[in-house]
Formats: sequence, structure tokens, C-alpha cells
Amino acid sequence: MKLFVLHPGSDCPDQQFPDFAGVPSPKLAPPLGYLGFAACTGGAFVRKASAIPPSEKRVLLLVDANLKRARQAIIDLRRAGKTVVVAFDHTSATTLTEQLRNPAALEVFQDICTRAHAALTPARDLEPVFRACGLLYVEAVLHPVPVEEPAWDFSCRPEHRTGILLGTWDWHTSSCNHLLALLGLREVASQMYEPVTVFNLDGWRGRRWLRQLRYPSGLLQVVEKRLPYPEYLRIVARHKMVFQLDARAGTGRVASDALLARIPCIGGNGSTERILFPDLCGHGVNTPDLFQTASRMLDHGHDRELAVERALDVAKQLLAFPKVQQTLEELFHYLG
Repeated sequence: MKLFVLHPGSDCPDQQFPDFAGVPSPKLAPPLGYLGFAACTGGAFVRKASAIPPSEKRVLLLVDANLKRARQAIIDLRRAGKTVVVAFDHTSATTLTEQLRNPAALEVFQDICTRAHAALTPARDLEPVFRACGLLYVEAVLHPVPVEEPAWDFSCRPEHRTGILLGTWDWHTSSCNHLLALLGLREVASQMYEPVTVFNLDGWRGRRWLRQLRYPSGLLQVVEKRLPYPEYLRIVARHKMVFQLDARAGTGRVASDALLARIPCIGGNGSTERILFPDLCGHGVNTPDLFQTASRMLDHGHDRELAVERALDVAKQLLAFPKVQQTLEELFHYLG
């Protein structure tokens, strides 16, 4: 089965996945997130319904803030005889509230749901939304991660790892708690004498924020540009852990990055964090306890390795490409 993931008007270019996960490339988007659903089936990601061959009938339609565009897409797909499953392009409750911010938007979304065969959501928290809007069949499927592929193992030797990588980049979204994480990690870095690495994509404004944090000399390392994904994962892998206080309850991409780098992820309450690192995630945990966990894990390499081993075992059972491919095949076979 080949699945075509359609995101009308997306900024991402069309991409084929004939080799499934393939090998990491600095020029291509990684086979993660919703692209992972296409990749694990050898399918494709497209921006226009017309790009889907007539012989291919199985489509995952991503719905974003432009609901009218998504509604027109599903009308075109149904006329072409496609089996259409819908999903939100972002899965945090905050983003969902923004997308359905008025009665007119909700009405359009309800119309989309009545035309779809089913819905798919990587975050179980959103299942009731689809059901309330008219869909009887909603499947919770986590984003796949190619943990079974040696080419996607970015691990490095333990003696080459140092410090903490802050997994969030966004100063402006309050639920990311980016500033709070940086402030709390300053004390951890000072006590453990371990550096904190942060990405700054906000230019001089970001640099001003970082100066104001007054980290001790040498304990704040700043990366000033967006990197190709393989290069980014190599930076992740050079740390002892990833830390975050993201409270958006999305899919948990940060935990997926950490897993590919073979280091633990502390904090975050996304679906992937809860499943891969249940004892380290931020779901139902006080913020001070997460900083204490970070301090403890910095000092206990065995605990870090054990957390990664457990996460890999779970990922191979639930998130590996063959497993998610089987789940998708069963879903579309049920839909006919």
C-alpha cells in the first residue's frame, strides 16, 4: 500500500519516498511527522490533489488554518474516488483552538468531517474533537520513527557527550516555556558545571535575551542558524540529554529527535514523550522536579543509557516503520 499525504498549499515541496526511510539527506525533509506516514508506506507527500495518480486511492488529508482550502480538497478527492482520512497538521490543543476560533470555522471543519471516511490523530487528546464533529471512526496512530534503520542511528560514544540541549526554540509561544527552561537550567549548569546549548533563530533580539540570562562564562553555547536535519541530529547526539518544558501536548517531535540521537529526553508532555520516556516526561510532573531529574541524570550515565534502551524497545514495538505501516494498511483495508 502506498499512502499519499496531501497538505494543500504547504510550503514543503512534494516528495516521493520510494526507498521508505532512505538515508539522511541535507537537502530533503526527513521522513518524520506526517511525512513519516508517507515514507513508511513508500508513498509520497504532495501539495495538490491533482498530483495523486488516478490509480492511487488512499489519501491522508492534512487540515490547517485554511479550512476552506481543505474542504475543497476533500470534495475533489471524493469526486475522484479516493478514500480520505483527515488529520490536523498540528496536534496541540492550543493550535486547534486557533484553527477553530469562530463558529464559521467550526462549521467548515464539521463539513470536512462529514465528507471524510475517518480521522487519524497522533495525539489521543484530539480524538473527542473528531468524534464530536461527526466522524465515527478515529484512529490514534503515533508518528513513525525509523529506529530500525542503521542509517538513522546518530549515536556517538558516551565520552564524546557533554551538557544539555534545550529542545525548544520559540521565545514567543508561552506554552513552550522556553524562557522558564533557560532560567532553570542556569542553576543546573552552574551546580553541575555542564554547558547548555540553545538555538537562537531570532537574531539580535534572541542574543539580547540570552545575554540577560547571565549564564556563567562558558556554560551557554549558542547555535545561531537553522541546520539541515542530519547536522542538527549530530549536534543533539553530542549532548548527555535533551531538556524541555513544552506544555503544548502535541506529538512530541523533540523526543523523536532525542531517540535518533540515542540520548534521553527530559520534560515535555507530547504523545511521544509520554510513551518513550514515561519516567522523564513532564506529564503531571512539577517543574522543579524536572530540573532535579536533569541534575541527577547528568551525574548517572548508567541511568541515561537505561532510559534510552527502554525507549528503543518501546519504539521498535510501536513507532518503527514496519509497525506503523501495518497499522495504516489495516486502517485503509477496514475503510475499503
